Amino acid sequence: MSTWKEFLLNSAAGAEVQFDRLKNRLFGRLDANKPYKIVYYRGFGSPSAVWLKGRVLRERDLSTPSDNDRFWQNLLATYQRFESDEVPGITVRVEAFGQSHTTTTDEEGYFEVTINPPNDVLSDNPGRVWFPVRYALDGIVQPATGEPVEKDGYMMISPLFSQFGVISDIDDTVLVTGATSLLQTARLTFLGNAYTRLPFAGVAAFYRALQSGPVTTLFNPIYYVSSSPWNLYDLLIDFFRIQGIPKGPILLRDLGFDPSLLSSDSHHTHKLSMIRKVLDVNPQLPFVLIGDSGQQDPEIYTQVVRDNPGRIKAIYIRDVTPETRDASIRELIRTAESHHVPMLLVEDTVAAAEHAASMGLIDSDTIPEIRADRRADKE
Repeated sequence: MSTWKEFLLNSAAGAEVQFDRLKNRLFGRLDANKPYKIVYYRGFGSPSAVWLKGRVLRERDLSTPSDNDRFWQNLLATYQRFESDEVPGITVRVEAFGQSHTTTTDEEGYFEVTINPPNDVLSDNPGRVWFPVRYALDGIVQPATGEPVEKDGYMMISPLFSQFGVISDIDDTVLVTGATSLLQTARLTFLGNAYTRLPFAGVAAFYRALQSGPVTTLFNPIYYVSSSPWNLYDLLIDFFRIQGIPKGPILLRDLGFDPSLLSSDSHHTHKLSMIRKVLDVNPQLPFVLIGDSGQQDPEIYTQVVRDNPGRIKAIYIRDVTPETRDASIRELIRTAESHHVPMLLVEDTVAAAEHAASMGLIDSDTIPEIRADRRADKE
C-alpha cells in the first residue's frame, strides 16, 4: 500500500478513536437517560466448545419494519443502525449450562467468550439444537427504571447426529445485493428494509433441504458468513425470518476505521477467519460451502480446501460475474478437484440442488419443491 494511503487510513482510525473517547466523556452529561442495550449474536458450537459474541450500546430499540415503509423511514433506520453509542470497558456476565462466565467489552462495545459445555449437555438433551443463554451487565442498572440490564438469547450446538454443516455467504448468494456494484449495494442497503430486499430464487427451499439432509429427521447446521457490518444484523435476522430461510448463526464484522479492515485484503481475511472459527468449534463435521463469483468466494473456499483436507464435501458458486471472470474460477475448480472436492459454478439454485441430490446431501424428493420455490421467487 502506498504511503499516502497508509497515512489516510491511520489518520481515519486515529480520528475515530479520539471521537469515541470524546463522545464517552460527554455521555454522562448529554445522554444520561439513554437506556443500555445488550445486542447478542447467535452463538454456536459443538459439545466441545461454544463461541458467543455480542455488543453493549446505549440506544433505544429500532421500530419494527413493514412492507409499507417509505424510503426515508428506511434511511432513518439505517442511520440509527450505524450511529451507535457503544459502551467500552464494561463487564458482561454470561450464564449458560448452569455456569457463569465474565468478559469485558472492547473499544467498540463488542464482547466475546468461548466456553466449554458440560460433558452431558447433549446426552441429557437428545435432539435439542438451541440452548438458552443469558447476558447481564454487572453493577449496571437502567437509568430511568433502576432495573438490571439483561438479555436472553440462544446458541446453536450441532447435534451428534448431524451429517455435515453448511457455510454460506450472504451477499449475492442468499440476498440480492449487487455487491459487484458499489452504487447498487448502497441503494439496497440504505433505502431498503427486510421486506423490500429480495432473495435469490429457490434459496429458502434449497437451504431447508440441506438442513434436513437425505433423511428428514436429521439437522445439519447452517452458518452464514459475510463481510457486511454487524450494524445490519437485525435487518438480516428479519429478512431470513420473512423469507423462510433456515435459522442459523450470522457472522459479520466490525465496521470501525481499522486500517487492516479497510485494506484490499480485508474481505478475504475476515471470511477466512470466520470459516476457520466455525470449523474449529465443529471438529467432528465435514462442510458444504456456498458462495458467489463476485467477491473472492472461490479463492477463499479453495484456500479452505487446502487447509482442511477431507473436511469439505462440495462447493457451490453462484455465477454473478461476466465471462471474463470464468477462466480464473475454472482454474480454482481444477485446484479443488485435485483435492477430491467438487466445485460447481452454477447459474441458479436448482443446478446446485440437483448436484447435491446426486451426492446424497439432500433428499431428491425435495427437487420439485426447490423448483417451485425458484418460480415463486422469480414471480
